[in-house]
Amino acid sequence: MIGIIGFQAMMVALRYEIYERTNDPLALGYVGLVQTIPVLLLTLPAGQVADWFDRKFVICGGLVVGAVASAGLCVLSIMHGPLWMMYVCIGVRSVAGTFNQPARQALMPQTVPLENFPNAITWNSSTFQLALAIGPAADGMIIAENIPAAYAVDAFCLMLSFVAIAMISRQPAPPSREPATLESLGAGVRFVVSRKVILAALTLDLMATLFGGANTLLPIFAKDILKVGPTGLGWLAAAPAVGSVVMALILAHSPPLKHAGRSLLFAVFAFGAATVAFGFSTSYPLSLVALFLTGAFDNISVVVRHTIVQMLAPDAMRGRISAVNSMFIGASNRLSDFESGLTAKLWGPVGSVVFGGIGAIAVVIGAAFVWPELGKVGSLSELKSEPMESGEPAATDQTLASK
Repeated sequence: MIGIIGFQAMMVALRYEIYERTNDPLALGYVGLVQTIPVLLLTLPAGQVADWFDRKFVICGGLVVGAVASAGLCVLSIMHGPLWMMYVCIGVRSVAGTFNQPARQALMPQTVPLENFPNAITWNSSTFQLALAIGPAADGMIIAENIPAAYAVDAFCLMLSFVAIAMISRQPAPPSREPATLESLGAGVRFVVSRKVILAALTLDLMATLFGGANTLLPIFAKDILKVGPTGLGWLAAAPAVGSVVMALILAHSPPLKHAGRSLLFAVFAFGAATVAFGFSTSYPLSLVALFLTGAFDNISVVVRHTIVQMLAPDAMRGRISAVNSMFIGASNRLSDFESGLTAKLWGPVGSVVFGGIGAIAVVIGAAFVWPELGKVGSLSELKSEPMESGEPAATDQTLASK
């Protein structure tokens, strides 16, 4: 939670500073492109590293590297350094996060009893989204006074997160005994492809986020359309996370979703509709409400997707399967930034966001036809165990799958 607060503060400040210096939407898009390259190139090796080495060690190493990169951004901002060096720093920050994410996801099942894992996913999402709300809201006030301070806050938060992770006690998982081959590297991909429900959920999330994300363009909406300044930008950036926290609390205190697949499809459809509403809005309160709804509906997708992926994964492969999950999430988020910047350059910010929301709705319709199995998924608490496919490692935990 501490680390995410810092990351959000850093990203809001970075986007605001780059747009202030360039007035170019495409320059904002390049932030996402620079972060996408490590995700595409290094996520699968990062998953293998998470299965080979102590996951706490991998996470802590990534936090230290990320703190150094954020300190570099702080120095460059103070000295008004060249933009290409800022892109390099954010690229290094992305490399650290790419190795951090699969290890973090794979570590969680080692800390929580399996029977409580679905509820733990919901609470984990709550703290994550709360951090997403706190970071931008606080940063809007920080950057109004001192932009470099936001980068310093990120570096400090990462080091606090290092201490928190180092103090975790957990049952150690046996390292993967598979040799370092291309075949073992791709085991997570083969596992995901063989499970249609997992593949459908991940693909739906990737495509919907690719088209539906509007976060990159928030500085433009805050400055040129809604005219609310840096403090207003902070609240715009925080609104989706506030909606997600509210939804996470509702889900955490409610029975498991009885029709998780249909709920997932409806949530992504509603996410696209709320994105369209934000794109057309010229009212600051209405924009806040629309962004609040995007976060609330997105949280349903997060809970369903993460529960299925993590509970199905055998521990010996959990790092690599988490890496595939991280690749879908990371690629969609970062490519969404680039897609938003590019389409805003061509069609303007309103056209870009509206196009993205309509694209997310179209993706839901397509996914429902291509993968009808997804809509048939029932309660997450009633998913039945499924034997491992031939050639896959034996499961070391209870494995869950939907028929």
